[in-house]
Amino acid sequence: MKKRPAAEKAVDDYVRDGMTIGLGTGNAANMAIDRIAELVDEGYDLKFVATSLQTASYAQMHGLEISDIDQVDHIDVTIDGADEVDPDLNMIKGLGGALLREKIVASLTEKEIIVVDGFKVTDVLGKKVPLPVEVCRFAHSKTASALSSLGCEPLLRTNGDGKAFVSDGGNYIYDCRFKSISDPVALESAIDVIPGVVECGLFIGMAYAVEAYCEESDSVKELIFKDRTAGLREYP
Repeated sequence: MKKRPAAEKAVDDYVRDGMTIGLGTGNAANMAIDRIAELVDEGYDLKFVATSLQTASYAQMHGLEISDIDQVDHIDVTIDGADEVDPDLNMIKGLGGALLREKIVASLTEKEIIVVDGFKVTDVLGKKVPLPVEVCRFAHSKTASALSSLGCEPLLRTNGDGKAFVSDGGNYIYDCRFKSISDPVALESAIDVIPGVVECGLFIGMAYAVEAYCEESDSVKELIFKDRTAGLREYP
């Protein structure tokens, strides 16, 4: 499974001089950052926003200056990974712990590019990975109980030391194991109305995608997706 060729293709195909770029979180995003740093060294003038403190640190180590998201007026392209993707390009994200900021950045992005290995593509979401749900720390066990009423087994995420994982936003994350998610739109709505839920890791209808398709080769398959190109800026 070759994510690096796909990440590099995503950068070369979609990043243009003068853009504001959203930087995702995880291995695929880091591979994209490696290539983006080369473009900056070649003279590209780019602005960047990061979806996590981890990503910001990695980008800064490569000489990229991170802007405050409230100080940019648009995000042209975000390059990120995903934990699971269905045929409609609905996704589960958040196993890296950055789902809240990833979703905020994605919602403000004109073109979201997703880089994944082929094994992360599934016919129905929830078969391979749990669904991360970020929750307020106050009364979090009560929130977990409400989540379980939707048919999942919520497990509080912990660090290696056994203490609860805390997100960049200061929240807890419950990893919710469903047998499958046949209607991600309805499930997202049901989760979002639970008091105490900050955000869930279902990303519905947000993505364009580039996929590392064949684990036996270095070939890269570009998925064809819903047209979200209306109103995009033109770059040389």
